[in-house]
Formats: sequence, structure tokens, C-alpha cells
Amino acid sequence: MVIQNNSTSEVNNSPSSDDKNLMNIAQYLKDAQQSHKRSIPPLEQWHPKHCGKMDLSVKANGEWWHEGQLIRRQALLDLFSSVLWKEDGKFYLKTPVEQIEITVEDEPLLVNQVDQVEIDKKIYLQLTTTNQDVVIVDHDHPIFMREYSGELRPYIHVRFGINALIQRNTFFHLIEYGELLENDQGDTILSLQSGDLHLQLGT
Repeated sequence: MVIQNNSTSEVNNSPSSDDKNLMNIAQYLKDAQQSHKRSIPPLEQWHPKHCGKMDLSVKANGEWWHEGQLIRRQALLDLFSSVLWKEDGKFYLKTPVEQIEITVEDEPLLVNQVDQVEIDKKIYLQLTTTNQDVVIVDHDHPIFMREYSGELRPYIHVRFGINALIQRNTFFHLIEYGELLENDQGDTILSLQSGDLHLQLGT
């Protein structure tokens, strides 16, 4: 269990405890992973105990840092992102036996690819994250704009209340699938169609 405390002994022990928690989660994921195919566990069915907070943060640019060190192993990032959970505005890594709070500056996922796909004779927008989550834009997974640090940014809802930031170059590609319009106030609006869903986004 990792609980933040101001005492010197607790602080000194926290790095090794954090390492142990990360190793435990990584081992669980490794054991549970049946193939190389990306899969999301049934997190909503798990009700583990809360095990405090660890020194793991996801920066606004999508980088994951653990105890001041950048995590570079993509396979590890893919595994950790598959057990992301959001509850009461806080982010966690969740397994059947423990739920550990982490820090997320903005959103923990990034979209780096956009495509058009045909499903039941309808054309949909399909977004893919850097962790290989594939999301079809629909009423349950809309694209929306939100301000972060004074900048208007595009996002898509992925799962469990968690959103993904659409990277700038990917958003420019997304514009190619839509139409730029001007409203009565002279503001530029991006009009997008995905299946039966029609979106108008302020840019």
C-alpha cells in the first residue's frame, strides 16, 4: 500500500513501494494478456481496494513519468493504458485486487491517426490512439473541443469517462474529412459527419 505521508521514513520508502506497485500491475497484465491483440479488461466489474497514490504522472503532452523518469517502453505504456480508470474526477490504474491513484495533467490518451471506414454502408470516422485503441466516432464517442491552459483542444471520448487528445497534425488530417464553415459571428466551424452523427466544432 502506498499512502503519502510527511514523515521521513514513509517518504524514503515510497520509491521502492511505487516500484513494487508498478511491477505488480505489470506482472498482472502480462499474466492476463492472452495475445498481442489490444484488449481492455472489464474494469467496471472490478471492485478492488484503494491502495493510495503513487508517483506516476501523465503529462499534458502524453508522456508518462515515474519518479522523475520518462517511461519509454511502448509495450509497458500500452499495458498501463489498458487499465486506466476514472472515478470522481481522479485517475487510477486498476486491477482486480488494487486501485492506485496516478496524476494526469489533462487526458492520458493521445490520438495520432484518423481514417474513414464503411460500416453497414455508412461512412464513419475512425480514430486510433498511440496505444492502439480504435474508436469509431458516434453518439457515445463524440469529438468535442475543450480549453486547456488557454488553448482550445480537440478530444474524443474513449471509455470509462476517459478522453483522448487529438494531436495537432491528426486534427489537420481530420479537417480534410470535413468542411470548414463560417457562422453568423464570423467564427470558423468544422463540420464533420460520422455515420448518423453530425458534429460542428468551433476551431
